[in-house]
Amino acid sequence: MSDNYKKTAESIIELSGGKANIAHALHCATRVRFNINNFDKVNIDKIKEVPGVLGVMKVGDQLQIIIGAEVNKVFDEVSILLEIETDENETATPQTKKKTNLFKSIGLGMLDGLSGTMGPVIPAIVACAFFKMFVAILGQDLLNVLPAESDLFILLTFVGDAGFYFFPVIVGYTAAKKFGVTPVLGILLGAILIHPMFIQMINEGADFTVFGLPVYMTNYSGTIIPTILSVWVMSYVEKFFNKYIHSSIRSVFAPALTIIVMLPIAFCLIGPAGAFLGNYVVNGLLALQNYVGFLGIAIIAALYPILVMTGMHMVLITALFQIFATQGWDGFAAPALCYASFSVMGVAIGAFFRLKDKSQKSLAASYAITAIVAGTSEPTIYGICTRYKKPFLGLMAGGFAGGIYGGIANVVSATLVPSSSVTATLAFVGESTSNIVNGVIASIISLIVAAICTYFWGFRKDEPGLRG
Repeated sequence: MSDNYKKTAESIIELSGGKANIAHALHCATRVRFNINNFDKVNIDKIKEVPGVLGVMKVGDQLQIIIGAEVNKVFDEVSILLEIETDENETATPQTKKKTNLFKSIGLGMLDGLSGTMGPVIPAIVACAFFKMFVAILGQDLLNVLPAESDLFILLTFVGDAGFYFFPVIVGYTAAKKFGVTPVLGILLGAILIHPMFIQMINEGADFTVFGLPVYMTNYSGTIIPTILSVWVMSYVEKFFNKYIHSSIRSVFAPALTIIVMLPIAFCLIGPAGAFLGNYVVNGLLALQNYVGFLGIAIIAALYPILVMTGMHMVLITALFQIFATQGWDGFAAPALCYASFSVMGVAIGAFFRLKDKSQKSLAASYAITAIVAGTSEPTIYGICTRYKKPFLGLMAGGFAGGIYGGIANVVSATLVPSSSVTATLAFVGESTSNIVNGVIASIISLIVAAICTYFWGFRKDEPGLRG
């Protein structure tokens, strides 16, 4: 199998214009992402035909090659071929200048930055979410078999909270990798923003200045946007010092001067602006819930797979991380994501029973298993929905139906479980028993409605290979 992954990696690199045409490489849960210097050298149609590739998307200057659950193994081979440690490539050729819409370019750049930064964070959040889930199950909220004063309960609690509290440190690392900053400097900047002494001054209501400039005293623990923006700015500051400081003293003075310059920028300008923006996004999402109620949940559940296709889902995921770090639960977008995941499973199941052609039926079965067990939605979306088009109706109908029921039942996600498999229902654990039951029912409704709609209305009557 390793030879297959190597061949896939070789093919997608070659068809992307070769090593010199790839400025940056990383991967998320299902996709290999190449930042391309010149798209004229990329053969997207041929990449789609490479064995192991489920689909290809062009988002700004980024080529997203959808692999699915095996993306880690393919990317390991990509890293070897590109001679990079993880996702850095400093030998890229300059990007060809193209006339583009300014606002579109900014928007795509923001999406690229969010996806490149937040994607690698997800495994840590998944781990923390499972520890928080164990606290909810074993603690007083549910089974009440683990005393709150016990060492095990305390251990599970602070491990579960660690990922959210130290968000700036974790995001500082991933943002540094994305923007080409020395990773440890990204970590250091995130740690500075949540230093215990600074937190203590905030709690005591003390004033503080950086080089005489007043600091807006706010707690950055659990925040995301301030660190991302600060590290993005730091990428230009570090490059400046690395360029103009002589190599004999660069290793000492460049990092120190970079941090010195970033202190007033982060504490007095970027940090407060990022905190305001983050709070604005969170409060806006919470306010939207008050205006549209359960109908908004249904709409998000129906449209979320479309957001995944466009990359816009990272905006919602980022907001959810911030919401859970702020209030610890969500009754709006987070449950909708679970219903959307089950609608994907339903589409694959409905297609399996409707298709007659053995090869297509086998593919639909593998897509269903992948969605149910691994939580990978791209095979179903690109292998069934985009191929036959009409299954999109089942996909959206399933999410909408589950969202309607879950919204009316006031289901909330008590823990953040950024999974798209059946384990997504664990997010409902931690509140009442009725919350768990209704959350599972809403998810099953999404699956059943999506499967039925796909079976009866997801294909043209003259589509070859259908069961009569």
